[in-house]
Amino acid sequence: MIKNNCPLHYTLNLIGTKWKPLILFHLLDGPLRSGVLQKKISGVSNKMFTQTVRELEQDGLIARKVFPVVPPKVEYSLTNKGKSLEDILRSMDQWGAAFYED
Repeated sequence: MIKNNCPLHYTLNLIGTKWKPLILFHLLDGPLRSGVLQKKISGVSNKMFTQTVRELEQDGLIARKVFPVVPPKVEYSLTNKGKSLEDILRSMDQWGAAFYED
């Protein structure tokens, strides 16, 4: 395996997919139930949502809490590592707002 010591490469490997930044951004304001979070991400399939939150959890950016109730309740929140991306995510949002064209 080739080791890459570039910090930007590391960051992009963690958050550089289509859905990861969106999920992280929506969790900036606090924990969300799985269904609520998924509804905020228009266009994501159930399979991709599940795969993406699993990867984010595995990378230590989000935490998953399962409540012992019926029907099952799952809630996602940012970890401290995930919260450390706030400035990056908010800057991306502001950049998009400034340059978005219909």
